[in-house]
Amino acid sequence: MELVIHQSNLEGELVNWIQEARRGYHGIIINPAAYTHTSIAIRDALAAVEVPTIEVHLSNIYRREEFRQHSYVSGVALAQIAGFGATGYLLALRGLCEHLSATGPKGSSVAVPQ
Repeated sequence: MELVIHQSNLEGELVNWIQEARRGYHGIIINPAAYTHTSIAIRDALAAVEVPTIEVHLSNIYRREEFRQHSYVSGVALAQIAGFGATGYLLALRGLCEHLSATGPKGSSVAVPQ
């Protein structure tokens, strides 16, 4: 498994990286942060690339304010991991690796936009 990690606070940059994932990446692990609740553009980009995606949140968004309890991303994600802090990234990687081992190509690359 090879990881490529991106971080940006710019929605358009995240969308560009997601769109690039269709060329050579077999999975995405994403922490969309506040864009979880606001970005239809990120949701649409994830849906369009058709790459297995795991959504990660450091906190449990369902224990936070009501407006944070809706995720546009979850409807197009393979899974969502929330509330385990940074360990959530490791759980997502393990889950994605197991999913790809069962269904996908060997020697996979995973994009991790944050």
